[in-house]
Amino acid sequence: MSRPKTPLVPGSREALTQFKMECAKEIGHLQFVKENNDHYKGDVPSKVNGLEGGPIGGQMVKKMIEMAEKQMV
Repeated sequence: MSRPKTPLVPGSREALTQFKMECAKEIGHLQFVKENNDHYKGDVPSKVNGLEGGPIGGQMVKKMIEMAEKQMV
């Protein structure tokens, strides 16, 4: 089953994009964010794309877990 490309909360796309940019900047991967680097990547192997973009998603998850833990206290 594929995931929807739209956020669950309408109007949150800008906030999610900003959050992604902040996380990418923290780990030094800002140049790999799609919004900054929207050129053709069809010739790039998936392994390379994963090494470039994967850490951004990992950082986003870490920060979301930290925020959720703070709300639980």
